[in-house]
Amino acid sequence: MSVRLSEGAIAAIMQGEYVSKPVLQVINTRAIATGNGPPRYRVLMSDGVNTLSSFMLATQLNSLVEEERLSAQCICQVNRFIVNSLKDGRRVVILMDLNVLKTADKVGGNIGNPVPYNEGQGQQRSSAPAANPAPSKPQQQNGNLSVAGPAAPKYHAPPSNQFGKVSAPSSVKTPGGSQAKVVPIASLNPYQSKWTICARVTQKGQIRTWSNSRGEGKLFSIELVDESGEIRATAFNDQADKFFPLIELNKVYYFTKGNLKTANKQYTAVKNDYEITFTNETSVVPCDDAQHLPSVQFEFVSIADLENTPKDSIVDVIGICKSYEDVTKITVKANNREVSKRNVHLMDISGKLVTATLWGNEAEQFDGSRQPVIAIKGARVSDFGGRSLSVLSSSTVVINPDSPEAFKLRGWFDSEGQLLECASISDVRGGPASGVNTNWKTLFEAKSENLGQGDKADYFSCVGTVVHLRKENCMYQACPSQDCNKKVIDQQNGLYRCEKCDREFPNFKYRMMLLVTIADCLEYQWVTCFQESAEFILGQNAAFLGELKEKNEQAFEEVFQNANFNTYEFRIRVKLETYNDESRIKATAVDVKPVNYREYSKRLIASIRRNAQLG
Repeated sequence: MSVRLSEGAIAAIMQGEYVSKPVLQVINTRAIATGNGPPRYRVLMSDGVNTLSSFMLATQLNSLVEEERLSAQCICQVNRFIVNSLKDGRRVVILMDLNVLKTADKVGGNIGNPVPYNEGQGQQRSSAPAANPAPSKPQQQNGNLSVAGPAAPKYHAPPSNQFGKVSAPSSVKTPGGSQAKVVPIASLNPYQSKWTICARVTQKGQIRTWSNSRGEGKLFSIELVDESGEIRATAFNDQADKFFPLIELNKVYYFTKGNLKTANKQYTAVKNDYEITFTNETSVVPCDDAQHLPSVQFEFVSIADLENTPKDSIVDVIGICKSYEDVTKITVKANNREVSKRNVHLMDISGKLVTATLWGNEAEQFDGSRQPVIAIKGARVSDFGGRSLSVLSSSTVVINPDSPEAFKLRGWFDSEGQLLECASISDVRGGPASGVNTNWKTLFEAKSENLGQGDKADYFSCVGTVVHLRKENCMYQACPSQDCNKKVIDQQNGLYRCEKCDREFPNFKYRMMLLVTIADCLEYQWVTCFQESAEFILGQNAAFLGELKEKNEQAFEEVFQNANFNTYEFRIRVKLETYNDESRIKATAVDVKPVNYREYSKRLIASIRRNAQLG
C-alpha cells in the first residue's frame, strides 16, 4: 500500500486546529522513567515538513513499542489524539489510538527533509490554501525515495468552522459562568493544573473512618468512566462530607480540578496509572446529556479459571446465584466492630461454583430467591477452602446486569444449567460451606476416589438412608458449662466433676454421639453424628432422650426404631485417623437435613444425560 505523509499536520495540531487522522512518520522513540508505574514513551514524529518531539504514547499503546511494531522510520495513522497544555505553556500531544501503516523495514528511511517545529512559527505553512496544488516531487534521503501514492491532505489553516469535534475537546460552563474544556480521562496526568472531565460514576464506596497516631479522619472513593478509560477518585474529611450526599451511583457529572497522583494498585483494580484526590477547588456538576457514556466496564474471568488465579488477585466475575446463605454477624478484631456477612454461591457456563462473600449493607439487602445473575467488578481471590471471592469496599456488585454476558448466562441456566451437578472450587478440599451442599457424590464414588486419604479432611454431600443406629454409648453425661462438652465423673455424692474445668457441679447435661449406618443404591458407610445431627435424625433432643433412657427403656427403644429407614441429605467430613496403630477412615456428619427432592431430581436427570452420552 502506498502512503504519503500529511504535510503541515504538526503545525496545524500545535496551533489548535482540528486534524483528522494525520499520517506521520516516527523518527525516534524514547522511554521515560515513571517510578513504579508502567513506562511512558516519548515519540519524535515527522509530517515531512516539521518534526516534533512533544508526542506521548498513551500507556494502552505501550505494546506497539515493546513489540517493535512502532519503531523509528515506520509510518502510522493517528486516529485519535489529545493536546494538553502544561503549566509552563508547552503543549504535549497524547496519542490515544493509531495504526501502523508501514513498518520500518518497508519504508527504508526518513521521508523528506523536515525541520524541528518551533512554537509560533508559520513559515512552513501557506497563509491560504492553493487552488490546485502540484504533486510533490519525491525527495531523497539516505539514498531512498519516499513512497509515491495518493496525496495525503496538506494543512493550510482552513477556516475554523470547517473542523469537526472528534478530537477537539468540548467545553462546559462552570458554576461561575466561565468556559472549561472537557478532556478525556485517559489524558489526565499530574502535570495538568486545570481540567474538567465528564464521567459516569460506576462505583461508590461507603464513608470509612480511620484513627491512628497521626489523628482521625474519614474518606470515600468513587470510580469514574468515560469513553477513553476509567479512574478512581477519593474525597477526604470535609470533601467527603460535601460530596458524598451529592454524588449518586451510575449518574454522570462534570468533575473539575483535583490533585492527580500515581495510583496505589494495592487498593484498586482500576486500569489507570493515576488517581484523583478531591480538594477545596474541586467542583462536581450534574450532566444530563451524556447517555452515550459507558456504564460499568467488566473483564470477566471464568469461574473455572479462578482455580489457577493467584491469591489476592482482583478479578471481575459473573454467575448465577445457585444458592445463598443467611446473614451472619462477625466481630472485626481490629476495631471490635460488628459487621454483616453473607455467602452466595455463583455458577457459570463452566459448570464450576464459587463462594463469594458479601459484607455490610450489600449482605443485608441481598435477595437471591429468584436466582439472579450477579456481576462483580473487583472481587479479591482468596485461597480459603480452595478458591473463594470476597467483595471489597471498592467492588461493584450489579444484579441482573443489562449485558450480553448476562443474557447468555440466563438463557443457558434456564435451559440446561440448572440441571447440571456443579462442582465447587471453594470447599472441595477445605472447610464445609455452611448452608450449601456441593461436591455431590454417591458413597461408592467417595470411597473409590479415596476421599479423606490426604493431609487435610475432605467434604462431600450425599443422599443416604439410615439403615442402623447403635444405641450403646450413644450419649454421655457432659459438663454443664456453656463452652465445655467434656465428660463428667460421677462423684457418687450428688456432684459431678469436670477435669477440664477443674470444678464439681450438682448437675450435668446430656450430649449425643450417635453412630449410624447410612446406605445408598451402591454402598454403605458408618457415620458419627454429634449433638445437632443426632437430635435431628432421632427427632428428639438429648435431654428428653436421657430422661427417657432412665425412666422408660421401651419408649427409648421405639425412638431408635422409628428413626430407621429415613432418607436425608448428609454433609460428610472424611479423614484418615490412626487409633491403636490401626488406620481407618472416619466419617462425621457435619450437617443433616431433609432431602430437597426438586434439586435431587435435577441431579439425577443430569447424571442420566451424562451417562447416556457416554453410552
